[in-house]
Amino acid sequence: RRSSDLPDRTMILAHAFHGALHLWRQNSSVKGEWTPAVVISGHFNSVQGLRWDPEGDFIISVGLDQTTRLFAPWKRIGHSEVTWHEIARPQIHGYDMQCLAMISRFHFVSGADEKVLRVFAATRNFVENFINITGASREKSLSSQVVDLPEGATVPALGLSNKAIFEGDLPDKSVEDNEFSSISNQYSQAYFHPISLKEPPTEDHLLQNTLWPEVQKLYGHGFEVFCVASNSVGTVIASTCKASKKEHAGIIIWSTHSWKQLQSLFFHNLTVTQMAFSPDDKFLIAVSRDRNWSLWKQQEENPPQAEPSFRLYAHTDKKTAVHSRIIWTCDWSPDSKYFVTGSRDKKVIVWGVPDCAEASGGNALASISPSSSVLDAGDAVTAVSVSPVLTSNESYLIAVGLECGKILLYTWKSDEKHSLSDDWTLCFEIDQRQCHTLAVKQLCWRNRVGKAGHDPLDSSEWLQLASCGADSCLKIFCVNRDRSEE
Repeated sequence: RRSSDLPDRTMILAHAFHGALHLWRQNSSVKGEWTPAVVISGHFNSVQGLRWDPEGDFIISVGLDQTTRLFAPWKRIGHSEVTWHEIARPQIHGYDMQCLAMISRFHFVSGADEKVLRVFAATRNFVENFINITGASREKSLSSQVVDLPEGATVPALGLSNKAIFEGDLPDKSVEDNEFSSISNQYSQAYFHPISLKEPPTEDHLLQNTLWPEVQKLYGHGFEVFCVASNSVGTVIASTCKASKKEHAGIIIWSTHSWKQLQSLFFHNLTVTQMAFSPDDKFLIAVSRDRNWSLWKQQEENPPQAEPSFRLYAHTDKKTAVHSRIIWTCDWSPDSKYFVTGSRDKKVIVWGVPDCAEASGGNALASISPSSSVLDAGDAVTAVSVSPVLTSNESYLIAVGLECGKILLYTWKSDEKHSLSDDWTLCFEIDQRQCHTLAVKQLCWRNRVGKAGHDPLDSSEWLQLASCGADSCLKIFCVNRDRSEE
């Protein structure tokens, strides 16, 4: 669309219509030759959701620009600095993307402004390039499952589903460009070309060669999918859609083994805005526009080989509700003892889950009350995330994202001996210049200690927090856990 020469006249930077940047560098050894160079990239509309992969090596995000993007650290040989780049664009859709959940390291499920959930799996070409760019362990990445992966994926003409391309589907290089043996050869749809990369791909490669094939569609919702969550072992996913009636606000539980519906859980009257499985996979918390939350417990009396099922364990209603506005967000403590809710009413509350042995027996509902004082965050709370690692004094580290774009870090510690009035401590407020300029859409801590792309032993004092917002930005913050109490 527009281009400009950089000051030294050896590079040209261009801006494409859909927000992408293109950079060309002059070849010093061949006069008149320009080659593509690595340049920053990202979403060009609101980023609605993000997730770390289970190993904490990369981040996948979805946005209203109708794309799903994968970002990872680039470890350059001979350089100590590690920089983050977009290394794949697994999904380029025709609908605005709303949510995603990781099923395993190289599998995810996404939801958009349509009634269908779509499941994607990585390609062998991506896994090989991921290892080359990030320096990830080849033994850990090239598992037995990777052997059966397709080479790549492409989108058929007039289609929305990414089609897998296997080695036998690749065009024969021996056939000349002007030689067609059939109409199908002349109008071949196999646009994917395997490439071996040592550095992040250019925009052209991201568009053409980094798609992931769609392996499953999940039908069941009557309206546009709004949120999705997966349990820690990736055997069960839960999804919801936009709803204005109770009959449409049900939570559908899916099996990732059979891809069949296991249950529909009905309680809420309006859209369920977020869900989260507890780290031990025994509970599912859901929060809603109807200002209530519901807690679902996995049935323990099921046979060992049976698919999991859930029952309503606890909930709030008009009499017991503490939040007075939409509850936007929720998350679990790493020990599964507490869950946190955040609302448009500016409140953040920690709720304690009673021990199963102490809770009411049978199918009677458990009584759950706040375990913390009500934290007033100062603005509408749109995202919360609890660090998987406790601070040195055994406090929980909780990140709070606000509608104004601010991100606050609090510590909270349950202490029955003292008053709840001083249980929250604001340990850090991220500089406004580094925060988002519009609403924070989601926060997600890396699920292990250290910085992605660095030696864990050299960065063991650090935690990483990823955030995304309506300002089209995805950010990664490094938090020193030893100083989080100061």
